[in-house]
Amino acid sequence: MRSTRSARRFVVALPVALVALGAGLIALGLSTRPADAGSEDAGSSQVQVATSVCDAQRLKARQAEDPRLQIEIPKQFDTPWPTLSACQSYQAAQDPSTPGPLQPIPFSHKHHAGKFEIDCQYCHSGTDRSPSAGVPSVELCMGCHAQFPTTYDTEFEGIRVLKQHWDEKTPIEWEQIYRLPEHVQFRHNRHVRAGFDCQTCHGPVEEMDKIVMMEETHWWPWLMPTTSPEMGWCINCHRENDGPSDCYACHY
Repeated sequence: MRSTRSARRFVVALPVALVALGAGLIALGLSTRPADAGSEDAGSSQVQVATSVCDAQRLKARQAEDPRLQIEIPKQFDTPWPTLSACQSYQAAQDPSTPGPLQPIPFSHKHHAGKFEIDCQYCHSGTDRSPSAGVPSVELCMGCHAQFPTTYDTEFEGIRVLKQHWDEKTPIEWEQIYRLPEHVQFRHNRHVRAGFDCQTCHGPVEEMDKIVMMEETHWWPWLMPTTSPEMGWCINCHRENDGPSDCYACHY
């Protein structure tokens, strides 16, 4: 009888012992895990150190989205200028993968005409009076940029190039985007005075980090496609807006 009772006690006690042993092993395992092993993003425990003003702006924006991100901004980079949008626009304007040719100075229309809503004729002055739109002078560019903090010079090579042109009194050799044949005459002043926006022919420049020729297709009434700035595209626009259709209107 005693042997039977002992066997029963052993059978009952064995599972209890196994459970206790398992709990002990689990507790031991938890106590030996690294402190950051349970975090979803182990990298968030590492401090990100800014290496420039633009890098500091990007880190601040990331931390605003993810408060867990630990960042360190050295004193020389802890400044509001240039802004994050200026850094992003400059980077896009000098990126070879951004549509459009690289310019001697990475100038973003999206930043100037888009974000700050600078009127086209502020930079391309005289467009309402002259057949040609022209380009802004170095003096006009410096009228604004001479007022900016020197941190812009440090961050953006383009600003240093601009100031070099100003010091040397040399023009900026911009890459031309639109070039019509010599036998075609296009007068900007007539179109501006008629009330047409620049975007009608040049596309949404306020959305472009690099200016690229607009390739908008218009369909003629007899379903013939024509792409800007082809002759048919211009003729179609003239017909839709009661413009002159005589050959001498554009060829003289």
